[in-house]
Amino acid sequence: MSEDRTQDHTRDRSQDPAQDPARDRSQDPARNRPRDQTRDRGHVQEFFGARAAGWDRKFPGDGPAFATAVDEFGLRPGDRVLDAGCGTGRALTALRAAVGPSGTVLGADVTPQMLVAAHEAGRDAEGALLLADVARLPLRDGVLDAVFAAGLIAHLPDPGANLRELARVVRPGGRLALFHPIGRAALAARHGRELTPDDMRAEPNLGPLLAGSGWRMTSYADEDSRFLAVAVRTP
Repeated sequence: MSEDRTQDHTRDRSQDPAQDPARDRSQDPARNRPRDQTRDRGHVQEFFGARAAGWDRKFPGDGPAFATAVDEFGLRPGDRVLDAGCGTGRALTALRAAVGPSGTVLGADVTPQMLVAAHEAGRDAEGALLLADVARLPLRDGVLDAVFAAGLIAHLPDPGANLRELARVVRPGGRLALFHPIGRAALAARHGRELTPDDMRAEPNLGPLLAGSGWRMTSYADEDSRFLAVAVRTP
């Protein structure tokens, strides 16, 4: 599928342009933030683009874990929520159910093939899909009530700066969920490695990282069946 058609599928489909949270961010200073070249945009697009078509088939049992995490996140009807790094949109149905028809659901991903897969699965019916890098979101300051991010943090090129960008688009008191459908130890075993003390998602590391990025961690769960850290946007 051409990039033009991908972008057509990933437009914000809001009926009221005045309520559209997206806008041009060409002047955003985040354009100049440094990147870790081992996790830069091109690497992420290449890795996930090659796997997008079979992603849902590879993890067929994750749906209940996503639904439970969204339920525990505490969204309310009418909330405006972003699924950051939404991939094939596996969280979008649960997010839409949580915020209801009066809420706004956005899914942003940097990999076009993932958004195509989300469209083909019909998940664009639950929210608008945006082809966007979470390092420089096309959203106004403080426009969201919450961000849900599944499996995202390990792929951020500059975690501190990127978490600050997520904080920028969330109102003070809004919430962030960092989620994975299995815990750190189970994920490490899946990849044939051991956990190390410098693991970014370890509680002693994640709390200070969030605190330095505009967030205050309010809960932390790391179990075999899920990882879920919730934080609140500080003033």
